Amino acid sequence: MSPRTSEPGGSAEPLVVGVDMATAEVRAEVRDSRGGLAASASAALPHPIHGADGSAEQDARTWWPAVREALARCTAELGDRSRAIAALAVCATSGTVTAVDTDAEPVAPAIMYDDRRGTEPAARARRAGAGRWNDIGITPSATSGLAHLALLAEHTEAPGTRLVHTPDVIAERLVGHPVATDSSHALKSGYDPLREQWVHEALEAAGVAPERLPEVVAPARPLGLVSRKAAAETGLPVGCQVRSGMTDGCAGQLAAGAVENGQVVTVIGTTMVLKAVSAELAHDPTGVVYSHRHPEGGWLPGGASNTGGEALADMAGELAELDRAAEERGPAGMVCYPLRRRGERFPFSDERARGFRSAEPGDRVELHRARLEGVAFCEKLALRRLGALGVTVNGPIRTAGGGARSSTWCRIRASVLGEPVLRVPGAGTPLGAALLAASGTVYPDLSSAAAVMAPRARVVEPVADEVERLAESYETFRAELTARGWLA
Repeated sequence: MSPRTSEPGGSAEPLVVGVDMATAEVRAEVRDSRGGLAASASAALPHPIHGADGSAEQDARTWWPAVREALARCTAELGDRSRAIAALAVCATSGTVTAVDTDAEPVAPAIMYDDRRGTEPAARARRAGAGRWNDIGITPSATSGLAHLALLAEHTEAPGTRLVHTPDVIAERLVGHPVATDSSHALKSGYDPLREQWVHEALEAAGVAPERLPEVVAPARPLGLVSRKAAAETGLPVGCQVRSGMTDGCAGQLAAGAVENGQVVTVIGTTMVLKAVSAELAHDPTGVVYSHRHPEGGWLPGGASNTGGEALADMAGELAELDRAAEERGPAGMVCYPLRRRGERFPFSDERARGFRSAEPGDRVELHRARLEGVAFCEKLALRRLGALGVTVNGPIRTAGGGARSSTWCRIRASVLGEPVLRVPGAGTPLGAALLAASGTVYPDLSSAAAVMAPRARVVEPVADEVERLAESYETFRAELTARGWLA
């Protein structure tokens, strides 16, 4: 499909920008209409401060300066081509929120996605909105956006103070007026995607006045146009469209090309995120599997594990060497659940969960191999859970993120799943945000944008001689989880 002509610069080759508000940095990428990278830049953010009370906070006042810097560097690299930028979208972590004044200036630290202080307001919200949560398969927890909004509401009572998500702050600074939030970031903040409204009874029970929250729109919808002030600060063209984004996990799914019913992607970064596309809502009353709304209708069921690439954190400097050795060694002689945190949330949920090994490894190579297999076992367990909920999987699993760069890990995962894995290079959150920016501007819809702009996948086949042994190890893994009472 041919792209539309860019309005701001009148160019036959329009550009779009995807912004990823990660925990430690802002990343901006400018993409052309074929998905090619035209410019990129990043800017550091301060590390969140974690407290013994379970708090996790970041100075939200640093967000806009970092975005401004990253965008200005991109437009400086582009020169006159920056006038062809047609649209921009911002994506961020789910559950990170802050409070702003009438000028969109943060008046409180951001409550980060992993802050655990909201146990009490989350419990009140669960009771007050029990019927709704059962319908949509969302269970407010201490780390949910709803609980974090409650913490903010308690300490920011000045008239006119609003409660917003990370992308809302950036979009408002770009367009110069308050904006709607997207249904993806709002999902765990007390939004009902079935009825398309805030769950007022639950928010009020948690101490959050709904009038302090923004309106909600679907992803990839226009929020406003870049103002003259923001254009002067960033180099973006005046009149460039700012469009609503999605959470970073959803953006990674889109970037991998999983936009049609039956397609599934596993994104392995610090944690493992697995998401599918389904025409129907996958109803999981436990909340382990939850569903974002697809920007064009339908649902994106899946979840985010507490394990993933983080399992290899203590081997960061020797991964390439260990990968080669692990591939030569073959399947591990022990089973490992490489969880480094307290508790698990997907593919099962249990706050008691802890990492374990069925035996001590013979050496670091076997430990490394067992960790790679352990994450793959979690992936297989997640797929089985989706299947039990009626989610259909058509074709091979796509994979992206830092973990997908390891060919060894991809082969192990293909062998555990017993089918090829589609490795999608370069599919990250900034590209997913760029696809949302292109949807409705450069291309008529998301499917059209993804068909052209998403990277081409590379097939990774299973190792035939390892499939049977890994199937046995997977059953041992399941038995270990069940014996500990974590898996029903």
